[in-house]
Amino acid sequence: MQRSFLKWSAADLLAGRPDVGVLMALCEENYALMLRLAPGLRHLSGGLVSTQRGAIDLHLEIEEQSPYTTQVRLTHWFGVHGERDPHPDPDARLRVYHDARQIEVLDLRQTVLRLRKDYAHPALLDKWQANLFLSKWLVFCLRQGHRFGAAACPAPAAEPDTLPPACLARS
Repeated sequence: MQRSFLKWSAADLLAGRPDVGVLMALCEENYALMLRLAPGLRHLSGGLVSTQRGAIDLHLEIEEQSPYTTQVRLTHWFGVHGERDPHPDPDARLRVYHDARQIEVLDLRQTVLRLRKDYAHPALLDKWQANLFLSKWLVFCLRQGHRFGAAACPAPAAEPDTLPPACLARS
């Protein structure tokens, strides 16, 4: 890894002109963050939810597993419990390359930062901004205590009452 982007401010990062090498370093850092969030990612399957007291649930859906890659969807769902129009935000589809130790943003939809409405693949600046957003979001989720893996809870089918007591009690 060339350098850590976590100590820089978003304004400093967005003001710079990224190159391919710096983008690859950011993708590598995102891989390391994802493995902290989901240490057993290669062995996970289905939908998982991480619940932390005082934080919105974080959902991880394993869409595809192969020997060298994992495709996931990572999102927060707003309005799930009883509201009419649940919506994901941010909502990211990611391909995790275990052999290269990189993450590729396949699709990113969010309403917080000004990114292009639709992710324009493969423009360097668009990839840089999407990966920078992913980096900041993964750090935010980790700081809230979110984790997936052996101790993670399965996504509830319909109601929170279907969760095991240990999943409801986590803080």
